[in-house]
Amino acid sequence: MPVKVSVIVPVYNPGIYIEDCVSSLLRQSLPPDEYEMIFVDDGSTDATPALLDALAAENPRVKVIHQEPSGWSGKPRNVGIAASEGEYVMFVDNDDYLGDEALERMYDYGVANGADVVIGKMAGKGRGVPVELFRRNRPRASVENAPLIDSLTPHKMFRRAFLDDIGLRFPEGRRRLEDHVFVTEAFLRADNVSVLSDYVCYYHVKREDASNAGFQRFDPVGYFKNLREALDVVDRYTGPGALRDRLHRRWLRIEMVERMRGRRLLDAPGDYRKELFEEIREVVVERFGPGVAAGLPLTQRTIAGLIATDRFDDVVAFAEWEASIALSTEPGSIRWEDGTLKIDLSAEYRAGGQPMTFPAGPAGAAPADPPKDVAEAIGRVGADTVAQFGKATADLLLRERASSAQYFQPVEFTREIVPVEGGEQVRLVLRATATVDPATAADGTAPDSGLWDARVRVRLGGWTKEGRLGPVPHKGRAAASAGVVAGRVVLPYWTDRGHLALDLDRAGRRLGLSALAPEDVTVTGDRLRAPLPLYVPGDTAAVLRLSGPTPTDVPATLSPDADGSGAHLEATLPVGGLKGPARQLALCPAPTAEERRFLTLPVAVRAGAGSVQVVRPAGPGAVRQLARTVRRVLGRVRAKAAAVIKARRT
Repeated sequence: MPVKVSVIVPVYNPGIYIEDCVSSLLRQSLPPDEYEMIFVDDGSTDATPALLDALAAENPRVKVIHQEPSGWSGKPRNVGIAASEGEYVMFVDNDDYLGDEALERMYDYGVANGADVVIGKMAGKGRGVPVELFRRNRPRASVENAPLIDSLTPHKMFRRAFLDDIGLRFPEGRRRLEDHVFVTEAFLRADNVSVLSDYVCYYHVKREDASNAGFQRFDPVGYFKNLREALDVVDRYTGPGALRDRLHRRWLRIEMVERMRGRRLLDAPGDYRKELFEEIREVVVERFGPGVAAGLPLTQRTIAGLIATDRFDDVVAFAEWEASIALSTEPGSIRWEDGTLKIDLSAEYRAGGQPMTFPAGPAGAAPADPPKDVAEAIGRVGADTVAQFGKATADLLLRERASSAQYFQPVEFTREIVPVEGGEQVRLVLRATATVDPATAADGTAPDSGLWDARVRVRLGGWTKEGRLGPVPHKGRAAASAGVVAGRVVLPYWTDRGHLALDLDRAGRRLGLSALAPEDVTVTGDRLRAPLPLYVPGDTAAVLRLSGPTPTDVPATLSPDADGSGAHLEATLPVGGLKGPARQLALCPAPTAEERRFLTLPVAVRAGAGSVQVVRPAGPGAVRQLARTVRRVLGRVRAKAAAVIKARRT
């Protein structure tokens, strides 16, 4: 079979982190003879070279190339391209790993859409990744109709013939932003770019020791020299005007303004932040026309203006004010409706620990000239935030705790202006209701089993802030009961710190089944009925297990109570098989799940005089006592047997 995808992994002293990378590549759903792995060892000094050689000796689809250290990832990636045989090449860093179906899905999507570049959804484990880009699938994307320019890391799939046709390779040597130069040109020259958002393809990992190359402090002079090369690419393939300004704005916003904001600036050493400022100011003045900063929100535009006019002290003072601004979220009602979980919430910003207030009066257009001082800058930003409140948005995302995969949930929200201080100031509050459908919450598919955190993302004024939903004081932690929906057991619960999370198919003790008592259970003839604190949208098939040397499983049904307060379990018992010890009950509420899980109920049944009795099962104490009794009896039997043997011998 021809090779569909060549995975190229530049390697330099990854230590244990390469294990997840290799394992994920070996697990790919793409048939083994349809992809290859090319590891380019850039002079590693740890045990990795020997590990890779052993892997290649066992696996014919693995190639290992050893070379002298080049200092950065550009040359190893180019060497990998030269050695590749695939229709597409996929770049993976040795710290990161892929989703099990990543190569197959990305390749098929790229071929179906004639894509020169395929971007798979990313999840950031301890590091940021694009969010807005992956709201939906984008089969035909470009820098003009999608925020592609926000994703400049090389962790994408590129058609090999496309790279060869335009002669595109990575800049080499010890340098920064080689990926920006490469990916920007690919975006601008591709006939089509496809964005796959309904499956997490790439897991971008921050090492526990933060030793990833991208996390190391950089030399500002060299960094911004390399950044100019990315701007040169934009200038080469676009003409002056709105598109060029919008693309340049990406570097002004992310690489410059964001480095001069809030805690990111304040946490840097004083001499380093000053050096950064000087290099950034030089690029801003030298390369960006007025249309670049003009497209930024006023908050970012203000910082850009302070940079351009060489007002470092004011930049620091503004950062100190912004550092006090945080997102505050408050959960409301959490309830089940029509097989979906409804989550009400409100969100607003806080400054200095208090609800943030803004001027109530009408705001005119913000002046074009930079503010005379920080107080005026803050006033302008506040007035503009009120004026732009009609564009504010709130989203709720579910993020899997283990993998960091996250998905937007449908949200309806309203914007509320709350007068304070006698009407001279206002608070800006977003009130939202999110709908979580266990059957479709992962971009139209069922999410994986595990723990999922509810996160709120708010865009208001010049800020986009995200955080977990909560915290809620211990006394106010009312949540919906667990639900059995779409073959899943879904438990909304509060973490120890008061944040809302969902447990999918893992909860046991927290479902509240331990409250069931024998007197709550009725048996009429052979028909058992028991109330349970579960939500079910309608009659739901389940399985009831009776313990014993040979467990017995019987069909069961979970049905909603008339008042919606819970559910009741009904099952027909095999009365003829209940002779002997009591049989403890266990419930499998989702028998169609990939892995059946039985939840032990605190009741047991046994045959009585003409009826079935419901009793408490033997507790741990009774079991331990029985075990001690058995050991004593066995001890006596062994002693008697030893005495008999001894007597016979004598």
